Amino acid sequence: MLQDKVFVLLVVAATLAFAWILQPFFAAIFWATALAILFTPLYRRMSKSMGQKRTVAALATLTIILVIVILPSAAVTGLLVQEGFGVYERVKSGELNFGRYMQQVLAVMPAWITGLLERVGLADFASIQERLFAGLMKSIQAIGARAVDVGQNTFDFVVDFFIMLYLLFFMLRDGGELSRSMRDAVPLDRDLQRNLAGKFTTVVRATIKGNIVIAIVQGALGGLIFWILDIRAPVFWAVVMAFLSLLPAVGTAIVWVPVAIYFLVTGALWPGVILIAYGVLVIGLVDNIARPILVGKDTKMPDYVVLISTLGGMAIFGLNGFVIGPLIAAMFIAVWDIVSNSRASNHAPDSKPG
Repeated sequence: MLQDKVFVLLVVAATLAFAWILQPFFAAIFWATALAILFTPLYRRMSKSMGQKRTVAALATLTIILVIVILPSAAVTGLLVQEGFGVYERVKSGELNFGRYMQQVLAVMPAWITGLLERVGLADFASIQERLFAGLMKSIQAIGARAVDVGQNTFDFVVDFFIMLYLLFFMLRDGGELSRSMRDAVPLDRDLQRNLAGKFTTVVRATIKGNIVIAIVQGALGGLIFWILDIRAPVFWAVVMAFLSLLPAVGTAIVWVPVAIYFLVTGALWPGVILIAYGVLVIGLVDNIARPILVGKDTKMPDYVVLISTLGGMAIFGLNGFVIGPLIAAMFIAVWDIVSNSRASNHAPDSKPG
């Protein structure tokens, strides 16, 4: 009927308009939703222990999130900025010269390795360092511009932060009622709704716990051994390793392996051996041991999917893409898995032929 079609168009238009209004607060809404899904089990346990006082339980859960997630993140960010600019100044002044270090490593390498590096154009470390330095300067200039922009728009940043906390409180307290209202409004079969909702919740928790938590653990372990071995800017390198651990094809080894090699070829035998052993036996095994516990086998994606979705998410959503990219990829796989299972069950014979 024409009336039904007009009403559907009205619903779509109103939904798109509402999404357009919320778009400036996308990051705040996304992180409030993700944190609510991640900490809902904790909220439910606290609500039960407090005699179903939902408001008090939500406030207590929000306080815990502030203490264990947000405040440490802010502190690490401050240290990262400080040490990052320190590394930049050392590179700029020549105190930190990657080309000289790599030449020392190359000098003790077998002739066939040096010949191979020369053929592929990787033996001219001075030129490589110059290109890397140019890239580093662009990155730091971009970070500096962003920092100035944040400083000039402190009010907007504070507003976004408190919007996230405000939404997080209500999502924790009223999340069950909100999800039921959404299920009632969506014109899908109840079983399919429950399946999709369960998949989405599982994927969000698995993505955050499996990617972010493991990245934090690996970065912290890497920064710890750098601090023990008296390597400068351990917080900076810890954050670099944390980010690289999100990329399966790269990993933290791209940071600690060259440092270990440099130790060995410059005569610092024990630091090099300790770093290699620590990197293989501690940092390297975190993913193999912790991921099955935090994620589970059912939600684990192939490494190449994680890599492409993480890079694509960053390209589109910026820093938030570290979570959003793998989340979208995991939901894509989950939805098509449901479609495949549904089609298989619909085409299955009702009974075996006699």
